[in-house]
Amino acid sequence: MLLILYYNMNFRKMEGVKFYMGNTFGNIFRVTTFGESHGVALGVIVDGCPSGLTLSEGDFTDDMKRRRPGKKITSGRKEKDEIIILSGVFEGRTLGTPIAIIIPNTDQRPQDYDNLHNKFRRGHGDFTYAAKYGHRDHRGGGRASGRETVSRVAAGVIAKNILAELDVSVKAEISHIGGMTDMKAAEKLLLRAKTAGTSLNSGVVCKVSGVKAGIGQPVFDKLNADLSKAVMSIGGARSIRFAEGRNDGVLAGISSGKPIRFAVDFKPPSSTGKIAKKGRHDPAIAPRAAVVVEAMTAITLVDHIFRDFSSRLDKIKNFW
Repeated sequence: MLLILYYNMNFRKMEGVKFYMGNTFGNIFRVTTFGESHGVALGVIVDGCPSGLTLSEGDFTDDMKRRRPGKKITSGRKEKDEIIILSGVFEGRTLGTPIAIIIPNTDQRPQDYDNLHNKFRRGHGDFTYAAKYGHRDHRGGGRASGRETVSRVAAGVIAKNILAELDVSVKAEISHIGGMTDMKAAEKLLLRAKTAGTSLNSGVVCKVSGVKAGIGQPVFDKLNADLSKAVMSIGGARSIRFAEGRNDGVLAGISSGKPIRFAVDFKPPSSTGKIAKKGRHDPAIAPRAAVVVEAMTAITLVDHIFRDFSSRLDKIKNFW
């Protein structure tokens, strides 16, 4: 009874406080994604991007291709992943206002999931989404689908363009598939898995260079802690490991000026067998996830760099 009274009293005190439902990431550079796997479109709103950044729909082409399904070793879903910028850009430059982007879904096959309307797939978010919301989109997992990452990649392009202006680079690549580090052999393994309807574990390594010393917040908002949160929010991510030793790019949660390196491991996709063949799923996550890791890393770095302006009076005075 006392606990209930305590909560009621504190919720009254918190009237007017904003609550975010886990669809927004970042503090100053804020990214909000929306949309479901087999809905009309997915999209993202990026708030906090400064004005004057050169940006066009063509800037998104390369990263969209890297994440796009339809390749021989990935899902057979055929999506063009064409970017449509709705706001925040005028005459090829950002306005400093929210940038809204949509990516239409053009190859939906929701009928493939009709038998899952009242069934839960093992290892998926079907049960947990139903437990949380009571009403869920069963078509391809809805918002829990890997398709959601297309919005993150779009936001990541904007973040990477900002970082390029600061001479900061973020590069991620596949480290292993099914334990194999030889990518030619791994490709053959993936083809066999795709044909058989099975799946494989996989991994990605990411390297960041050009970050100056002093980026990151003390205690709870350490740079490596926020990078971990960002990367571990990617569906299927199961672990992250930062480089160890004196040459680590993050010390006490703050960048040291050295390159930042970390590795991410992904579980085998849960959809296998008949479900995988009908639902057009990937036999491994890393081939399309490397660019998503880059995106979440870039978004986190930009947010922390922007937050750093308040850390010292001389920085504020120089800006002012």
